[in-house]
Amino acid sequence: MSTVERVAGADRAWLLMERPTNLMVVVGLIVVGPGLDRARYREIVARRFLAHERLRCIPVADALGARWVEAGQFNLDDHIAWTALPEPGTQRELEALLGELASIPFNPGRPLWMFHVVEGYRGGCAIIVRIHHAYADGIALVRVLLSLTDEVGAAPHGAAREPPPSGFLGLADLMPLPFAALRQGVDLLEAGVGYLLHPMQAAGAARDALAYSGELLHIAALTDDPPTRLKQPLSGARRAAWTAQPLALEEVRTVAQLLGCTVNDVLLSILAGSLGRYLAAQGDDPTDLAIRAVVPVNLRAEDEPATLGNRFGLVFARLPIGLRHPLERLCAVRAAMQELKGSSQAAATLGLLSVVGTLPSAVAEPATAMFSAKASLVVSHLPGPRAPLHLANAEITQVLFWVPEAGSIGTGVSILSYRGDVQFGVISDRQMIPRPDELIALIAPEFERLVYLVLLGGGAVLLG
Repeated sequence: MSTVERVAGADRAWLLMERPTNLMVVVGLIVVGPGLDRARYREIVARRFLAHERLRCIPVADALGARWVEAGQFNLDDHIAWTALPEPGTQRELEALLGELASIPFNPGRPLWMFHVVEGYRGGCAIIVRIHHAYADGIALVRVLLSLTDEVGAAPHGAAREPPPSGFLGLADLMPLPFAALRQGVDLLEAGVGYLLHPMQAAGAARDALAYSGELLHIAALTDDPPTRLKQPLSGARRAAWTAQPLALEEVRTVAQLLGCTVNDVLLSILAGSLGRYLAAQGDDPTDLAIRAVVPVNLRAEDEPATLGNRFGLVFARLPIGLRHPLERLCAVRAAMQELKGSSQAAATLGLLSVVGTLPSAVAEPATAMFSAKASLVVSHLPGPRAPLHLANAEITQVLFWVPEAGSIGTGVSILSYRGDVQFGVISDRQMIPRPDELIALIAPEFERLVYLVLLGGGAVLLG
């Protein structure tokens, strides 16, 4: 990689948003069963992960923004840490360790990523992955990490698997425009003067730009999210938890089909109900209250190769946490998501990130603060592989990923399906949710309430 390659605007934006109390780091958890081959694992990382040259580089600021510079004396062993889980080696200890690691900034003299292999968890290992958002968004990172795996039954020393198509990651139902139009609108904000030479292209791009400008004005005009425990000052110390017993994806899909909505609608409604009950138990009054979640949306084309970088937009999804009736709440979530499907919000926010990444930090900071005030948490939903996967001769049993929360947002929720299970994970600043396991414990009962009402036949009346 050339030392003069520039850091793209959408990538540099995440460098500008870095704060000591809110690190812009994607965190992943991969749990594997017994049999992980240390030498094989290191060889896979060296051959498949480091095939992306950027991962050997450091982002270095300069007068024009930033550039990728190859790290001197790069050593892979500086980026793979082997450790043992403290006794008794349960999920509680792993959650505590993940929260601690998520709170630690990177060494700026080395490429900003780490694999922490934690031995002694349920007879196997847990791999905690950390990578700065400037290198890749969560969707790109998942695709790259999945390229390290082999399908169960594949030859353990075979070539790297082709990464899955981007269509199985992200919220495809929130992409109303064709990819060409999305690309054109984003590139308009970066290309600028080139359209002066191509007036016919400029006319179409200008129409898209007006739509995207309207979306940004709409977001700017949103009221700030109401004050709850999710809007506390950040401490920088992170806490994490995830569901011990995941939901069955087929059950969630069946409920969604019976009620005429999407799987995503059901999952967001369950989350909204759980948040409402959690905040009420903590002393907040969520009655008639709605908060917003920032939801990343994949904007890569289906045939786009697995590359690093940031190519996603954001939408602001309304979560009616004050509606206790599961069907009434699901109806409200479905209506809010239907409205987003007809918008250009995702493309507009990607364009905004690209522009923010070209500005001085003094300008980027107030922009980040203004937009983050409009939401209380970040929610990412990644439908993952259905078939079991292997990593270095060990079977992967669990996968979760959390994307960072910028500005004043300090809570992230990961929803990821794997092998027919839906896993919820929460990571939060301790000032906001000191015990994320208390929120996680509400997920399954909330889904059971919805299933109970569906069995009684109430869904047909409400959702038609």
